[in-house]
Amino acid sequence: MTRRLFVNGTLMRGLALHHNLEGAAFLGEFNTAPIYRLYSIGDVHPGMFEVDTGGVSVAGEYYEMSEEVWARVEAGEPPHLYCGPIALETGEIVDGILFPREIAEAEHKDISEFGSWRRYVGENTA
Repeated sequence: MTRRLFVNGTLMRGLALHHNLEGAAFLGEFNTAPIYRLYSIGDVHPGMFEVDTGGVSVAGEYYEMSEEVWARVEAGEPPHLYCGPIALETGEIVDGILFPREIAEAEHKDISEFGSWRRYVGENTA
């Protein structure tokens, strides 16, 4: 059995946890529907959650993987991240990585204006 997963943070190509996707098939770059907020979780990884108003589209990558690769991905995820439904701009609902809104808003920095973890990191490490 295979599993598909939208990722928008350190699992993306060239970033810190991408090695956990070794063996997964890259299906392409996609954007979410504009219904999410994106936060920097300690400048280590992003946290994304759905909102009713004020959302943005978030850039990410889509992968297909075996259960073995999924187990490695899941085991390597930082605290509080979880798998849940993500709406892509195409209208398709897929599995993705989310973060609890209450923790993000209480403790972390809103980076939604960047629309991308890669863009945020690129503009804040120069």
